[in-house]
Amino acid sequence: MFKAPDITKIASQIFTWLGDHFWTVDFLYEAVLIIIALVLGWIVARLSKQPLQDTIDGLEVPIRVKRVLKNFGKLILPSAMLCFLFVGAMIVAAEPIAVDISFLRGLMKVLFAWILIRAAVQFIANNIVRNIFSVIIWGVVALSVFGILDETTTTLDAFGFSLGKFRISALAVIKGTLSLFILLYLASFVSTFAERRVLKSKSLTRSSQVLIAKIIRIALITFALIIGVTSAGIDLSVFTVFSGAVGLGVGFGLQKVVSNLFSGLLLLMDKSIEPGDVIELESSGTFGWVQHMGARYTEIITRDNKSYLIPNEEFITQNVVNWSHGDKLIRLHASFGVHYESDPHEVIRLAKEAATKPSRVVESPTPVCWIVEFGDSSINFDLRFWIKDAEGGVANVRGEVLLALWDAFKENDIKIPYPHREVFMHTVKDTPKPKKPKKPSVQDHEEQIEENPVEEKIEEFEKKKAQKEAAEKASKSSD
Repeated sequence: MFKAPDITKIASQIFTWLGDHFWTVDFLYEAVLIIIALVLGWIVARLSKQPLQDTIDGLEVPIRVKRVLKNFGKLILPSAMLCFLFVGAMIVAAEPIAVDISFLRGLMKVLFAWILIRAAVQFIANNIVRNIFSVIIWGVVALSVFGILDETTTTLDAFGFSLGKFRISALAVIKGTLSLFILLYLASFVSTFAERRVLKSKSLTRSSQVLIAKIIRIALITFALIIGVTSAGIDLSVFTVFSGAVGLGVGFGLQKVVSNLFSGLLLLMDKSIEPGDVIELESSGTFGWVQHMGARYTEIITRDNKSYLIPNEEFITQNVVNWSHGDKLIRLHASFGVHYESDPHEVIRLAKEAATKPSRVVESPTPVCWIVEFGDSSINFDLRFWIKDAEGGVANVRGEVLLALWDAFKENDIKIPYPHREVFMHTVKDTPKPKKPKKPSVQDHEEQIEENPVEEKIEEFEKKKAQKEAAEKASKSSD
């Protein structure tokens, strides 16, 4: 039979546990210290809120930086409270008071973890990374508060295996993974910040800016890998065994990746292609300006606003036309022809004037126009003019020149010959269709017999015979 629990006994046990842990003189000291630290922290946060707000608003920094600084301002209260708790704990734990501050230590650990997480998430944009970081910090704090952190690390270190003189344990793997993750993220964050600062420098060329930014990123990531591995207690000399296999794998599997990486660095060092240059690939006919030069590819934006991601290796192995390398002046051509009745001198004068009308055509060098050929039906000319902003396009300015040329020719009655085509159209009369021959009937046959009797045929035969004999006699008499 079910027996109801003794509520009085349970309540007595709860009060006994609370009396042993909280209703003590030590806990009274800790409670008073917590209240004092909270009040002092609130006063500090209250007094520093407005001055800090004014200082942040007066800074000439990006809006994102101001937002981060304002979020840090919200941590003044817990940070000040933590400082006062630490100082008070040191005082009450010393002689002659010698208070047990176990609860206070746990509270400070929790408070420190909360401040650390709140500060770290300001620099972590990825929500997944934020959650992983928070779980790790709260897990370590929980183990420390309950006093089982040392036992946990000892247990994890016991799980492992030895490989010669080198030993791998679960603790080393966890420490190495966490260290590597944190250091790589910090290296990426610092390199991104440094890259932005370098790209804003006006004393460096575009190629130098990109080259320095890439070197900083590669160096920071390399140092992060080395420090992360060594912090886990792994001797780097162990990796010498695998260096040959890694080199072979890089040689075959990552050949293109490594080739593109070093090709990009080589392009930046020799300054043959820089961000902002207007280039043309002869193999594919791609024309546009360099928007970004990455570790693996170079981004080219065309006039159609299309992004072409071209591997860096192709710029080394193929012919590339750099329209803005060195001198930015570019000469364009506009070919045309006029009628033979036109005055070539007048045509050249009008062509030069038409080339100066578009605003993008530079005044020096001046446009020139030459006769290049006496064609079958026209005098052919080549108009040459210069621009210095090829990134703005070349077809559009050539079109403006040709349009101005058309207007000038129309005003001066100069004709442009074009092929004529004559079409002759013949009308065919309708001819009557031949009638189908009628099949003779029996009646028609009888009528034909009546019209040609036998006697008439005999007479006709005798007449022909007499004519033949008369002809023979005449021939004999002549002989």
